[in-house]
Amino acid sequence: MSGGAFLADHMADELIERLGWVTREFTDVLVLGMAPQSLIEALQARGMTITHGGPIGIDVQCDEDLLPLEPASFDLVIALGTLDSVNDLPGALIQINRALRPDGLMMAAMIGAGSLPRLKAAMLAADEATARGVAARIHPQIDVRAAGDLLQRARFAMPVADGDTLMVRYSSLPALIADLRTHGWTNALASPPPPIGKAALIAALQSFADAAEQDGKTPERFELVYLSGWAPSPDQPKPARRGSATASLAGLLDKARREQPGS
Repeated sequence: MSGGAFLADHMADELIERLGWVTREFTDVLVLGMAPQSLIEALQARGMTITHGGPIGIDVQCDEDLLPLEPASFDLVIALGTLDSVNDLPGALIQINRALRPDGLMMAAMIGAGSLPRLKAAMLAADEATARGVAARIHPQIDVRAAGDLLQRARFAMPVADGDTLMVRYSSLPALIADLRTHGWTNALASPPPPIGKAALIAALQSFADAAEQDGKTPERFELVYLSGWAPSPDQPKPARRGSATASLAGLLDKARREQPGS
């Protein structure tokens, strides 16, 4: 699999499927970051008015952690392929929550920690081929557990964080880098590292090629993180008070086993 913004399409399809599980209606949606046609068409099919925002936004150009939006402006916010590279992720989530109406929904997808091990190894080989030492060439990434904690810190109700793994096979390191540039996922560090020279480039290309399988293609891993959370509302279901359960999970499972036929 390669070519085009396929990762954005993959994440958009996942968010569209998850949105299909939600029965409530939404009218005004803010799409932050990438906006694949499949996502736009799915939102339009549900009768939503779409505002596209972010650094590449059509309607509102802004950084995700500096949203120039009035509070309670939207009942749905979708952030696709963008939150992993913001300067202040907790602040971005707080501002998204503030932009939502009560009982509004936030859904997000981004590249998570553990992604791009082959690229990281190639960049390490490149730096080791010079006398300048190792440079930070890929911005920090967040894992599912930390993302879930940030949703709670941002005061989202009913927060959910999960993920999946996508393996992509590349014929060369330049092909991988071309895909990342198509998605706009090049280095997002505030202080870009120095460019690599010829010897370093040869080392990087060799490192990537050395990881190739029998067909000559190198597998690269993308860890995808999906987030969802609701803006607080008085009429939302509340979790039961800790310790208020009248039966244990172990007891219920034991009862179910005893009631099975033939037990």
